[in-house]
Amino acid sequence: MRRAARIPTTVGMNAPFKTPTDPLDAPHWDLSDLYASREDARIEADLARARGMVDELNALQGRLVAARGEPALLGERLDRAVTVYEQASDILGALGAYAFMAASTNRSDAAAQGFEATVREKLTAIATPTVWVTLEVNQLEEAEIEAALAAWPAAARWRPWLRRVRAMKPHELSNELETFLAERGPISAQWPRLFDETLAAMKIKAGKDELTLSEALNRLSDPKAARRKAAAEGLTEALAARTQTMALVLNTVSADKALEDKWRGFKRPADARHLSNEVDGESVDAMAEAVAAAYPNLSHRYYALKARAMGKAKLDQWDRNAPIETTAPRGYDWAAGKQLVLESFADLGPEFADRAGGFFDRPWIDGKARPGKQSGAYAHPVTSDRHPYVFLNWMGERRDVLTLAHELGHGVHQTLAAGQGSLLADTPLTLAETASIFAEGLTFDRLLTTAPRAEQRGLLAGRIEDGLNTVVRQIAFHRFETRFHDERAAGELAVERIGELWMEEMAASLGPAITLNPGYEHWWSYVSHFVHSPFYVYAYAFGDLLVAALMETRAKDPAGFTPLYRELLAGGGSKGYVEALAPFGLNPRDPAFWTIGTKRLEGLIDRFEALV
Repeated sequence: MRRAARIPTTVGMNAPFKTPTDPLDAPHWDLSDLYASREDARIEADLARARGMVDELNALQGRLVAARGEPALLGERLDRAVTVYEQASDILGALGAYAFMAASTNRSDAAAQGFEATVREKLTAIATPTVWVTLEVNQLEEAEIEAALAAWPAAARWRPWLRRVRAMKPHELSNELETFLAERGPISAQWPRLFDETLAAMKIKAGKDELTLSEALNRLSDPKAARRKAAAEGLTEALAARTQTMALVLNTVSADKALEDKWRGFKRPADARHLSNEVDGESVDAMAEAVAAAYPNLSHRYYALKARAMGKAKLDQWDRNAPIETTAPRGYDWAAGKQLVLESFADLGPEFADRAGGFFDRPWIDGKARPGKQSGAYAHPVTSDRHPYVFLNWMGERRDVLTLAHELGHGVHQTLAAGQGSLLADTPLTLAETASIFAEGLTFDRLLTTAPRAEQRGLLAGRIEDGLNTVVRQIAFHRFETRFHDERAAGELAVERIGELWMEEMAASLGPAITLNPGYEHWWSYVSHFVHSPFYVYAYAFGDLLVAALMETRAKDPAGFTPLYRELLAGGGSKGYVEALAPFGLNPRDPAFWTIGTKRLEGLIDRFEALV
């Protein structure tokens, strides 16, 4: 049964800092639209309601196959089964979303973490008996399904969902094994929980200060080199003390995944992710190879230019996202960040600004950084009959403004796609990052246009670094992850070997102008995607390069672009990415498609070089 997904932002991609104007007026969200508290009586009522719907759904078991010779009857039963399946998923999705979001704002609260785990177990127990639905759908022949959809037109709306279900057919197991895997899910999820709680409890010494992970990462963009160095060295020491635990978590998650992949018949570790993304693995490989081939023209070249601009022969790794200018960069309080982001959304049209504004007008954003709060950022869609929530750690730096735009891009996308219903609104990762990265691009364009000339070099550097973090760094993460899983197939990897793989891929991507200081071999251990969502990271590069192509298209005809873009977002997951991009005249199966984005980033580096 569908579980509402969250769209995370890689921890460490945004590096905010404290400004003279206290930015910590960022809001706390109000989750009472879901439930008032962990003791809310509606929780048990909704669990009971979901059990009732599952009972109603399970009464249809066997009746799809029984109707295969009667197209109209099969169509009616398919329509009823998928409708009830979605309704039950919505109830369970809201429960799971509440438990996760409440826990993510206080990872140091044992009661909140226990509640999340308990809810996950209860949801699994309710949902597991529905594993027959997709299995029985896949017992039907393609011609039988098409005849049923033609004979019962109301069922035709489920065609995109059925397409996804049918794609999984070669990898499905028996009802008993599918039930076992579903019931095991909450137990396997304890490993990511251990990962999260370990990082949330971590205290990092930086000079006289004691920092959380978010605060330490934030300080890596501090204007003062000594503060950056102290934060990096403190983080290295804290991670080094925990890498044995993190290596155990990563090895176990990988082995667990490999076992399921073997039973399902997936040949490569990333294949299951590719299938869920509705993308060919060969296309992802081609994209990764294209980006890696562009390392010298992108990251290697830029970091050499940045070192020159900062008067250094080489940069320490903690200088990678450092501000170039010696004066403190402009800070943004919450109100200024909100205004800038909403004005950027309005550049696409008033509807986009209105939808984004709704997140501020209602308490749908948790922005305030505080102890115990999970680091990073995400937008949680909850379900199509509810509304999304946005989570970030705001500290008032330029990257925070772009992170806010990024997550609100997700949020607006989710509100536009809600009309599809939860099953069809659920967007594959190949398109899920489109709206978020596009919103970031619009916001940066406004930042650059409105900045005084003296600030433009620093802003341009920041934009290039965001592009490198989203494209180059995420592909380096993907290559590290691929190598780790490939080697893990032969046995558990020692901490030292994991560090070697990390250092090799980071050195290749960052280039000779960056010094990978002692202890950097431990820094893989804070990247949450490796544990929570294996092989997620390439979606960031995929989305960034795709958005670059969309940006080029918009530049040619802004007025004509907006309605096509709105239609793209409102379609949710009802179309594959190739079909969805066709109205823009873009073909992502053409290898030249990926060079549009790398050339666009290279052009920004050209502009930067002229200012150095």
